[in-house]
Amino acid sequence: MADTAAPQSSAALSFCAPERRRGILIAAILASSLSFIDGTVVSIALPAMRDSLGASFAQAQWFSNAYILMLSALILTGGALGDRFGLARIFGLGIAVFIAGSLATALAPDPSTMIAARAFKGVGAALMVPGSLAIISRAYPAEDRGRAIGIWAAASAVTTALGPIIGGLVLTFAGPEFWRWIFAVNLPLGLIALTMLKRSVARDSQTQSQPVDWIGATLATIGLGGLAFGLTALQLGGAALPTLGLGLAALTCFILHEQRTPAPMMPLTLFSNRQFAAANAATLCVYTALAAVMFYLPQTIIPVWGITPIEASAAFAPLSVFISLLSARVGRLADRVGAVPVIAAGSFVVAAGYLGVALTTPWAVFWSATMPAMALVGLGMGIIVAPLSAAVMGAVDPARSGVASGINNAISRSGSLLGIAIFGLVATAVYASVGGELSFGAAGDSATHAQAANAAFARIAYACAALCALGGALMLVASRKAGGRRTTA
Repeated sequence: MADTAAPQSSAALSFCAPERRRGILIAAILASSLSFIDGTVVSIALPAMRDSLGASFAQAQWFSNAYILMLSALILTGGALGDRFGLARIFGLGIAVFIAGSLATALAPDPSTMIAARAFKGVGAALMVPGSLAIISRAYPAEDRGRAIGIWAAASAVTTALGPIIGGLVLTFAGPEFWRWIFAVNLPLGLIALTMLKRSVARDSQTQSQPVDWIGATLATIGLGGLAFGLTALQLGGAALPTLGLGLAALTCFILHEQRTPAPMMPLTLFSNRQFAAANAATLCVYTALAAVMFYLPQTIIPVWGITPIEASAAFAPLSVFISLLSARVGRLADRVGAVPVIAAGSFVVAAGYLGVALTTPWAVFWSATMPAMALVGLGMGIIVAPLSAAVMGAVDPARSGVASGINNAISRSGSLLGIAIFGLVATAVYASVGGELSFGAAGDSATHAQAANAAFARIAYACAALCALGGALMLVASRKAGGRRTTA
């Protein structure tokens, strides 16, 4: 044990002096909080952003998708760049790009500029997110690392929970036109993180000389972007097949490239492990559904039901509350009985919550119908999160845990991207079939508009319930086929 502790302590000391470690921890908490808050606060602010900028439903989807596209396609590359060129250097660059993107988002005069700013911001997040946890691991020696990571996780959970609440308060009491200030607050927080980082890091050296998989990153971006753009074009009745074909061709080339390149950003050999493959399939199902509901629920209850933004933010509070309260307890339970049955149970609970949302949406009753169903969703996610991470990590060799975590993160983000695009097609089709005279997510008080919007969101919620049930079933099937054996990739 002493043989391994000494090099780790030496590496931590060369990277950051002991008295400066708190600065590293603060920078990591602020940076990760900025990225987490950005995802939740946009859901609440989207109706106000759409109305202020005169955006169409498809453009509003890309307010979210442009950010998620760059983050999901480049997050693995961001981690590799940190190893190759210096962790603190790339982490700081990501914060700076994120700040610049936040300023451009706050000042965007039209939908096209907003989409471009959100994409630029996603590039910053892809450089920043992988480094937020890695930089803590580099700064703290093994004996102190667990406590530091625990503080980081708890602080990140609290700030994530506060994000939609703060956004809802601003929009409810200051007015919808103040949505720009929600993004402008990233500037001082990001500058504090950069200052703390610069003051705390003593020596930032590379840990790997392995080349960065730029071809893989480019193909992933084209592939995911092509699918998302193509699905959006279908909603508008445009010529989507060429774009969809480009996306599928790029993703096919991505898989072929990853199989052959000596330094892949996503080593496909890991998926030969049934537990790893099933856990990532469950991740795709669960987080695709979560992103769809987080995106489309506020666009139903705020402009159509007349729910205030602060009330709407309450629908997402159970997610953070239950994840914070249950993760440690459920993690210990998964250690005793295995991760698979716990993940499956949590997936079925989430599915039941979405089913409740779907069944009660036509009533347009938030507090006594939608809110209890979303609390059930939060309970299920609290059961899922910790064992799902454990299942991914436990399926691979410890030396590959960083890569496994990055792949799982990228898959969850990719699911969010495709989920918003696919369910946008569902929302458009169902809304039109019921005879809505405006568009899904638009403000309107006619009975036909409300009926069409409710029908569209209910169909999305039903599909999300099915997705989560599928995720739980896949975990059980993979476990049975593996015969209960634990294999390590």
